[in-house]
Amino acid sequence: MPFTHLDTAGRATMVDTSQKQSTRRSATARSVVVLPENVLEALVQNKELHSPKGSVFQIAILAGIMAAKKTGELIPLCHPLGLDNCQVEIHLDENQHVVIDCTAVITAKTGVEMEALIGASIAALTVYDMCKALSHDIVIQETKLMAKTGGKRDFKRTS
Repeated sequence: MPFTHLDTAGRATMVDTSQKQSTRRSATARSVVVLPENVLEALVQNKELHSPKGSVFQIAILAGIMAAKKTGELIPLCHPLGLDNCQVEIHLDENQHVVIDCTAVITAKTGVEMEALIGASIAALTVYDMCKALSHDIVIQETKLMAKTGGKRDFKRTS
């Protein structure tokens, strides 16, 4: 299968969706942030998860949603999309890592994987920004697509 954003001469091009049918599409992406012990302790001790800049997780959620809505402006060949919904959820997993899930939904001719990936990524970067005063030893461990529905084929990651 050829790259979708290259024409036959190898030049960058936007995918032509004019002949496609609109369908309901969704995508969920995940970013994982590993915090050093002192940052984790500061967040866990403060039940509201506040930093001097405000509620760490709530601001990260807002940043993720805002970024997902601007994906077409950030990634050169992405179509500008008006999302039907975007949800960002943040929790600590069993390893005490910050897990950020972003789900984007739309009824359109193209998918929303990039919107979900951008939303999760920017939420993770916001957690970093809000906690960096305590330590620069914060690691954004990974960002990956977890699932997508609609379009040519569905996808679901098992781990």
